[in-house]
Amino acid sequence: MAPGTVLVTSGTGKTGHRVCERLVARGVRVRSGSRSGGALFDWADATTWGPALHGVDAAYVAYYPDLAAPGSQDAMRLFGRIAAASGVHRIVLLSGRGEPEAARAESALRESCPDLTVVRAAFFAQNFSEGAMVEGVLAGTVAFPGGEIAEPWLDVDDLADIVLHALTEDGHAAQTYELTGPRLLTFAEVTAELSRATGREIRYVPVSGAQYAEMLTQYGMAAPEAEWLAGLFTTLLDGHNASTTDGVKQVLGREPRDFAEFARDAAAAGDWHV
Repeated sequence: MAPGTVLVTSGTGKTGHRVCERLVARGVRVRSGSRSGGALFDWADATTWGPALHGVDAAYVAYYPDLAAPGSQDAMRLFGRIAAASGVHRIVLLSGRGEPEAARAESALRESCPDLTVVRAAFFAQNFSEGAMVEGVLAGTVAFPGGEIAEPWLDVDDLADIVLHALTEDGHAAQTYELTGPRLLTFAEVTAELSRATGREIRYVPVSGAQYAEMLTQYGMAAPEAEWLAGLFTTLLDGHNASTTDGVKQVLGREPRDFAEFARDAAAAGDWHV
């Protein structure tokens, strides 16, 4: 049975705005939570959570800055208690694939929400068109601590389709879905796909975690946050996630979108227009 009202936390984010669009198209009432505009919701201010959850039947939870970040377990435990007290009966949580700290945060939320649906995602293909690596693509050089490790890049539109199903259809309670794209690509192979799609040479430059953290601080990120983020990336790209799953097909009944298809569409849409 479709929910009456759905709260989408981080409703203006990479995944959140896509989920909002799909829910609206399905005719579901949506409460888009953000720090500015829509319904006030701020992960750094727990006093905003209760009002945002009031009268809500279901919620899509995308924790900022990341479910593996320090403090996420306490935040999920408190959010779960508030959601349960508010009568929220269905929650879909965005998590990271192969992140032990994120798995512990999942468990903290599940304490109050035993029917929690978890979607554990691989790295997003859209990181190259909407995320931190856009500037590198535009400049023709993508620097990242990925080495020669392959990653099964996931299209965010596939993720949003799955979240829509989990929020509006039965059969997904207490399920955990591991979501990947259809094939493994190294960063060098990714930039080769981007080069073909854009008609420009884009190359990959491997850097160490420490070098990447230094780059982030040069862009204005605080040193502790930069070091944590670089450490997370190097941990995730140590090879333990270098495999694909059938999670997308399990839910949607079709194969996931390939990175090459994403790159062609993004280029055609002008995402990398110089």
